[in-house]
Amino acid sequence: MSLLIILSGPSGAGKDAVLNRMKELNLPFDYMITSTTRPPRSGEKDGIEYHFVSESGFQEMLQRGDLIESAKVYGYWYGVPKHELKQGLDAGKDLILKMDVQGAATIRNLLPGAVLVFLTLPSLEDYERRLRQRKTETDTDLKVRLGKVTEEMRSMLIFDYVVVNREDQLDAAVDQIRAIFTAEKCRVTPHVVQFK
Repeated sequence: MSLLIILSGPSGAGKDAVLNRMKELNLPFDYMITSTTRPPRSGEKDGIEYHFVSESGFQEMLQRGDLIESAKVYGYWYGVPKHELKQGLDAGKDLILKMDVQGAATIRNLLPGAVLVFLTLPSLEDYERRLRQRKTETDTDLKVRLGKVTEEMRSMLIFDYVVVNREDQLDAAVDQIRAIFTAEKCRVTPHVVQFK
């Protein structure tokens, strides 16, 4: 039975770092890639972190119904390619998909069999420090993102699990996600993802 894990959490929680470490450890997942109109950050490659598309290309995908979920976040569009998700699940693969909290809420309604994991930091101060270290936001953007963190923390109740990503304890966060995967695979009544 295929398992779909949605890894979400506020900006700066370390979703990319966790996923990269999971890949380094060769954990048994197929890593879904979302599409975005956001320009690549330093070191990001098309088809690895995201499918980077133009605004017009993204709008065409929306019009064709190619995305199971989409949202505009911090001025850029993000979306989950429907065909790739369905293809992976139909092939019996265990998928993990990174997305923002708004997108995870949408997936909760569209695909109730998905397992939602909320990745967070211990405190708001940790978010501010991590976002500043990234050096990808202006001070104004940083304030907006920190305000959003507080709002997104309130969404935690729609998630199945919470994982705290502590400083210098990345492997501990990965181990918790691995434990969630194992527990879900051992369920008497497994989560089943069905497209509506």
